Amino acid sequence: MNEKNPRQNQAKVIRIFRKIHRTIGAFLFIFFFVVSVTGLLLGWKKQSGGYLLAKSQSGSSTDFSKWLPIDSLHKIACKSIKVAVSPDYSAEVSRVDIRKDKGMVKFIFKDNYWGIQLDGATGRVLQIEKRRSDFIENLHDGSFFDSYFDTSKEQIKLIYTSIMGLALLTFTLTGFWLWYGPIRMRKNNK
Repeated sequence: MNEKNPRQNQAKVIRIFRKIHRTIGAFLFIFFFVVSVTGLLLGWKKQSGGYLLAKSQSGSSTDFSKWLPIDSLHKIACKSIKVAVSPDYSAEVSRVDIRKDKGMVKFIFKDNYWGIQLDGATGRVLQIEKRRSDFIENLHDGSFFDSYFDTSKEQIKLIYTSIMGLALLTFTLTGFWLWYGPIRMRKNNK
């Protein structure tokens, strides 16, 4: 029986893991860079002094019975965003964020990351905001590319997050083995 030395087997496994680690790292470097930078920015968005994420303003009443109907607030938001940004701006809303505790409602528009905060009771414009954190989040999770290429079911985001998640899992496993493998080899040598 020609059995290899256990140390040689362990060294071979470490070389394989190092090659996997290095190859994935080289291939996905730019994606890891984007994910790490955007992740840092998203983590700090509330501490950016309003640059990445505008501060939520407060309206005049937290009592829904005193609020204007949503369709009225929607009309005010669409008219106000066209005046503030451009008369040609598409005022298609992607989501509405109701902040009852602040007496405020946010309308977030589909195009170009604009949002508007209105007083729920009066309809007064509290703030018009460029939503930079939404752009950063869309880069972070890959959904920016679905918007850019106009895909219907977030296929690019799904592929992107799957690749990045599996790559991170592979990096974790191979990185652990690159750290633990030599320790184990030294231990077995004694």
